[in-house]
Amino acid sequence: MKILLTNQFTNASITESNIIMNNSLILPRRNFIKNVAIAGAAISALPLFNVRAQGAGKKFKVGLVGCGGRGNGALENHIEAAKALGHEIEVYAVADFFQDRADATAKKHGVPADRIYLGATGYRKLMEQPIDIVLLATPPIFRPTHFEAAVNAGKNIFFEKPVAVDPVGARKVIELGEVAKQKGLSVVAGTQRRHQGSYLRNQFAVANGAIGKIVGGTVSWCGGKLWFKERNPGEADDSYLVRNWTSFSEMSGDHIVEQHLHNLDVANWFLGRPPQTAVGFGGRARRQTGDQFDFFSVDFNYGEDVHIHSMCRQVSGTYGNVSEFFTGTEGNTFGGGKMSSAKLASLKVPEFKTHENPYVEEHIALLDSIVKGQPINAARTVAESTLTAIMGRIACYTGSIVRWSDLATKTDSPWYNLALSPSAADFENGTVVAPKDNVVPIPGEA
Repeated sequence: MKILLTNQFTNASITESNIIMNNSLILPRRNFIKNVAIAGAAISALPLFNVRAQGAGKKFKVGLVGCGGRGNGALENHIEAAKALGHEIEVYAVADFFQDRADATAKKHGVPADRIYLGATGYRKLMEQPIDIVLLATPPIFRPTHFEAAVNAGKNIFFEKPVAVDPVGARKVIELGEVAKQKGLSVVAGTQRRHQGSYLRNQFAVANGAIGKIVGGTVSWCGGKLWFKERNPGEADDSYLVRNWTSFSEMSGDHIVEQHLHNLDVANWFLGRPPQTAVGFGGRARRQTGDQFDFFSVDFNYGEDVHIHSMCRQVSGTYGNVSEFFTGTEGNTFGGGKMSSAKLASLKVPEFKTHENPYVEEHIALLDSIVKGQPINAARTVAESTLTAIMGRIACYTGSIVRWSDLATKTDSPWYNLALSPSAADFENGTVVAPKDNVVPIPGEA
């Protein structure tokens, strides 16, 4: 199913970008529902037309920071999005920690050798280039630092989730997002469910009362283990960590943050707010490297007597499930799947038209916002979802109840100033000391 909403009066794409992103998740749910309902009423009577057919083609110079699998994937998605809109992309510069990866990406896209930047500081040189858009797809530890450089350089930005590994980094992204907003920059995050037709339709319906008030739900990402690369003889700590970033909490935030964030982001989006508290447990049974858990189970209390059970697991050979499900007072719904609602037929939910690939659609939203001069900004929503996942991780690592205020506002909380080590600065300064493999947090003692 294809989905894009347009407003004939503002000529703006009406997606989550300008319905949801302009409402902080800290807003009370009643305000969130009211705002979306008003937007829905305004657009429900408007004719639909295809924004992709409008305007002359533009040429954008793009820089890529992080030439791994996701970085190259994001670049391909970006190029495909430009084609869908009738625009042209010039891959102007690339940066990566490793030369072989940077060279391979540069060769594929015709980037000359003098615009290939390497190591932990290569991103700085890239930001100095005359590029319009930068794609940030390095391990999450680097995201706040690279985002800051991009905002300071006045670049429009696509950055992958999560956007931090600790509370200090997440709050920094929120602050930088406000600076980007003042500068008129567009910021789009890799939370592609917010650009996916089925999710947009269900969220719109829920926001307009299709299932009544949400009273509970579950979000899950249960799958197999990820890759691991053995340490090379004599390999430096920084290289080892970058190559195995999905094995270390300091690099990825652990899989509850790096992967399960997608589902937690949907919960925050559908409920219109982040949770108030988190209590949970987790552990390690299979991993033989790194310092992450194999599984997490968290009770997120969203207030108003609403609890969402979060479950994620990376254990091969076990039952897999990636989904979101919400129960309301008048029905229920999967995040992007079937909805049971007696009200749905009468709501006149608009037809959303999006690219069949939501990974492409998020870049369509970015490019379209730049061309129209109507910046969109996902910094706060993705940072709050990152902080939600971090809250769950801390609760499971420590065995404590963790409150949103502990991470967001309460400066005397033991977790408010939590900053994992090594840091992005350590990589730039050459002072990285890798955490020990197979040494993990112990709840009650961490």
